[in-house]
Amino acid sequence: MRTKSVTFRLTLFFSTVSTLVLLAVGYLVGALVESHFIRQDMNEIEGTTELVRNVLGKVGYHSDLDLVPQLLEDALVGHAGVFIKIVGPDGRVLFASSDAASPHDHPGTLSMPVARSRGGPTVREYGGHAYRQRVMAVPLGIPGISPAEVLVAVNVDHERDFMAEFGRILWLSIAAGILLTGVLAWTAARRGLEPIRRIAALARGISASRLGERLPLEGVPPELSDLVSALNAMLARLEGSFRRLSDFSSDLAHELRTPVANLVTETEVALSRTRSADEYREVLYSNLEEYSRLARMIGDMLFLAKADHGLIVPRQEAVDLAAETQGLFAFYEALAEEKEVGLVLDGAGSVAGDRLMIRRALSNLLSNALRYTARGKSVTVRIEPLDTGETRLAIENPGEDIPPEQLPRLFDRFYRLDASRQKTSEGTGLGLPITRSIIEAHHGAITAFSANGTIRFEIRFPAAPPDQATPSATLSGH
Repeated sequence: MRTKSVTFRLTLFFSTVSTLVLLAVGYLVGALVESHFIRQDMNEIEGTTELVRNVLGKVGYHSDLDLVPQLLEDALVGHAGVFIKIVGPDGRVLFASSDAASPHDHPGTLSMPVARSRGGPTVREYGGHAYRQRVMAVPLGIPGISPAEVLVAVNVDHERDFMAEFGRILWLSIAAGILLTGVLAWTAARRGLEPIRRIAALARGISASRLGERLPLEGVPPELSDLVSALNAMLARLEGSFRRLSDFSSDLAHELRTPVANLVTETEVALSRTRSADEYREVLYSNLEEYSRLARMIGDMLFLAKADHGLIVPRQEAVDLAAETQGLFAFYEALAEEKEVGLVLDGAGSVAGDRLMIRRALSNLLSNALRYTARGKSVTVRIEPLDTGETRLAIENPGEDIPPEQLPRLFDRFYRLDASRQKTSEGTGLGLPITRSIIEAHHGAITAFSANGTIRFEIRFPAAPPDQATPSATLSGH
């Protein structure tokens, strides 16, 4: 089934609600108007009944019954539209208004209703006219005699005519109001959703080549400002991702072009003339170095591709960070002595993770620190268990300050601080990205800091099991 549009749903909702409200208001207004007429009629009936009760209460003798018509005629002056019929104890009609029922109709019979109005007294028709009536027993002033039956009625023809016309106009107005409300609801829904259509139109114009555009916040309703801000933030993330992907593609092409060009050049030179076996062997050794470099780069790229898809699942074992650092110090000892750089370890700690992967991450950081540390300086590794249960490992080396805006990009693939793409080392430019992937695979975090001539890479490992802790140690070497 096709999903209804938001405009249709809003129109249906508001139309339904307004219809119910208008119907309720119409019913209430009709009931109030009718109740008003009923109260008027009841006041008239009560007043007339009290008048009749006073007159009949003054009848003290049977002979006074003949005076009742004259007394009532005088008392009813000014009560137009009120009709009275009084039947004495002997069944004789003592008084009847000129337009009332005929004398032979008994009040009890006359009181049987043909219709009943809402919340009011009985309504009955006599001779084509409608009356609101009340029948009651009124005592006479004659001792020992039964009370008289009194019928008091008020003509309600004008009320019925008014209510019929009023109801017709009222319900026609309500029907027109319902239709008008539906049209207004549809118009309001269309106009209310206009900002969404504008946003959709602008979003359709955004492509990979126009990711720098942003949706304007001016004129956007407060309810949609969060949506527009979220879309702009998404576009900013996409723009950054596309830019990094473009830079990575360019850098990758450059990194691969250099060894391939070297291989082609050396091969062409070797084939330019006949050479001895030793010369060919030397060319092959030279080519082998380039192949090894390509193999390392391809292996690093495969590792990062697995990390991007969450395919790196480290083993969980106790890893002594101090012992791994000491092992790496021994591995880099020759290079450190050649560059006259000191290696210092301060503290100890144990984490849970894959020992080989953590060793690789630390090796990348140490290699990077040794490469950029001046002669006569030292590289310091500090290991410190934190109160939160985490373990912090920091590798510091002296060096030129790095601009703060470039620190996060140190972990981008093939990123260099200078604009030049010329190689300055034997690295592939993937060491720091691989290190970050390893640390994140262990649910840790790595951050770079640079200030006051010191560069520091800080790693925070999750808490290790209590039985994997190791005692503190300090090692210095040159």
